[in-house]
Amino acid sequence: MVVIGIFMLVFFLFVGKLFSLQVLDEKYKDLANRNVIRKSTVYPNRGLIYDRKGKLLVVNDAIYEIFVIPRQVQEMDTALFCQLLDIDKDYFDKQLKKARRYSQYKPSAFVKQISAEQYASFHEYLYKFPGFFGEIRLVRKYPYPVAAHVLGYVGEVNNKKIEEDPFYSSGDHYGISGLESTYEPYLRGQKGSKMVLVDVYNREQGSFADGIYDTAAISGNDLHISLDIELQEYGEQLMQNKKGCIVAIDPKTGEVLCMVSSPTFDPNLLSGRERGTNYAILSKDSLQPLFNRPIMAASYPPGSTFKPIQALIGLQEGTLKPSDAFRCYPGYPMGSHTVGCHAHEKLRNLSEAIQHSCNAYFCYVFRDIVDQKKYESMDESLAAWDEYLYSFGLGKTLGIDIPNEKSGLVPTPAYYNKFYPKGSWKSSTIISLSIGQGELGVTPLQMANMTCAIANRGYYYTPHFGTELEGDTTGGLASFTEKHYTKVDPKHFDPIVEGLYQTCEQGTGKIARIEGYEVCGKTGTVENPFGKDHSAFMCFAPKDEPKIVVAAFVENSGWGSSYAAPIASLIMEKYLNDTISTKRKVLEEKMMNADLITPELP
Repeated sequence: MVVIGIFMLVFFLFVGKLFSLQVLDEKYKDLANRNVIRKSTVYPNRGLIYDRKGKLLVVNDAIYEIFVIPRQVQEMDTALFCQLLDIDKDYFDKQLKKARRYSQYKPSAFVKQISAEQYASFHEYLYKFPGFFGEIRLVRKYPYPVAAHVLGYVGEVNNKKIEEDPFYSSGDHYGISGLESTYEPYLRGQKGSKMVLVDVYNREQGSFADGIYDTAAISGNDLHISLDIELQEYGEQLMQNKKGCIVAIDPKTGEVLCMVSSPTFDPNLLSGRERGTNYAILSKDSLQPLFNRPIMAASYPPGSTFKPIQALIGLQEGTLKPSDAFRCYPGYPMGSHTVGCHAHEKLRNLSEAIQHSCNAYFCYVFRDIVDQKKYESMDESLAAWDEYLYSFGLGKTLGIDIPNEKSGLVPTPAYYNKFYPKGSWKSSTIISLSIGQGELGVTPLQMANMTCAIANRGYYYTPHFGTELEGDTTGGLASFTEKHYTKVDPKHFDPIVEGLYQTCEQGTGKIARIEGYEVCGKTGTVENPFGKDHSAFMCFAPKDEPKIVVAAFVENSGWGSSYAAPIASLIMEKYLNDTISTKRKVLEEKMMNADLITPELP
């Protein structure tokens, strides 16, 4: 009887619980009627990006994506479905097959990035399409159609990215290039989730359990950058219909004020549903608009803009004095060969050599550096010369906060030992390095940074865009406040700066003069074996307590004073005065209208 009693007690307990669950508890009755609980991801607002004056450069725009759960798909009007979403039947079949291969039970993206207006029309008929549902997503929009290479773009994650970072899942988006990529961990925020009740017609009926199982999304950090968007717009206007680039930096902080790569493109082209199509078009363009010249064009020789560095090394090594003068014939004779030079006045000192950009003078300077007796071999003397260049940020990546920066090339003894028997090469073999030609290669960013070191009389900060990450407690921008010192003593910079000032006052860079400012600069005509020479110019102003450094390259445009110098000086004037003087409007118009890309008609 005891055993029977126990069994009866257990039986009635089970019956009572089942009655309570199935009859008395309205919650479970409601769930049974409504049929499905769907868990969906809540995507956070991606952090916004502002320029140095607080202007909004990158915003979020709401779009929708259609997802499918294959096991819930039933017979339906596919023609209406395709019409509403502007797709064809082949696309429908292909996507459904792909979703089934992925999972019968998990949702996967079916149609991506449709507008809110289109989704509103689709949503009216959603009950006719079992297994399908929509989710709101955010895409990037760019109020200013400039600075595409700096800002970067956002795209869908691939399998490799998902494997590398468990934060991401299929269908998520992430920063692929530019600042979007570098600051991705800060901009992306934290995803949330919500449990939604859905009826048999696939219509949402509200939150499950009043949302107690939902988690809120956390918005990403807003990013403030050093870019002056008005200066950037102006620079892109100056460089339209030209190949080349401009880099402007505040030498006292290392903050990049503008970075122009031309040809360029509207960053909005790589956002939204047509991103893939537009990317394919841009990538096939023979003018390479996707190529970020300021940080990736590592094969530009610096030309004569390199001569001040050559002089600084000579001064530090003690092989050169500010008062030294060398004869120009014109040129630097080496037996049957001569490094040519242009006609100029007789030189009395180093500053005048910089002012008139004498090739012969700097050939002698380089020869005296690498041939001096304190070094036992050419290998040793060139290695020492290389170390000076490294200290100015040449031959290495500087660490700017956008990806794909190249290091350029500072040739080492090992480099030459590959081409010549060791011990057989000498200063005359590599004399083209003396005037910034030969195997030496720099990026325009490195040239601008090198100029910062001169303007600061011996130090520079890592060039960067990020100035503030709202809400960041990790010190993500702290490394940009560190000074990097060159191997040249500050006392040696005065004659160099004076020479650069005289270059713009009465030398090869006179066209760069700005009324009211002492402008220092150096022209460069970069030899190009594949066509017309490149025009190069580096400058800073004012002479003392400089506020801006600019480096400009204009490909296939001739002398440094022809295009690079006027463009760089217009950038400086625009930044310093916020306008261009009436006297220089003609020059501005000439630079704006110059077309160095479109072939001339016969």
